[in-house]
Amino acid sequence: MKNKTMSNMSYCRFENTANDLQDCIYAIQDNEINEMSEYEIRGAISLIELAKDLITNYEDNLLEGIRQSELYNNKNN
Repeated sequence: MKNKTMSNMSYCRFENTANDLQDCIYAIQDNEINEMSEYEIRGAISLIELAKDLITNYEDNLLEGIRQSELYNNKNN
């Protein structure tokens, strides 16, 4: 499932994505979803599918990677 349309620098990929996801959540909370374009609707559907995929198939791997990270371990010791 490696269909990249836009690149994101590897050193800030998760931080940027988390910020963008938070922005989407704010838009949902503010009912800004009632007038989405067809392009945005497709993006929202894709976002839901990717979120499900992340939690279902990759959550454990991601959490394990976080736990093994030197930076994480140095902050939590």
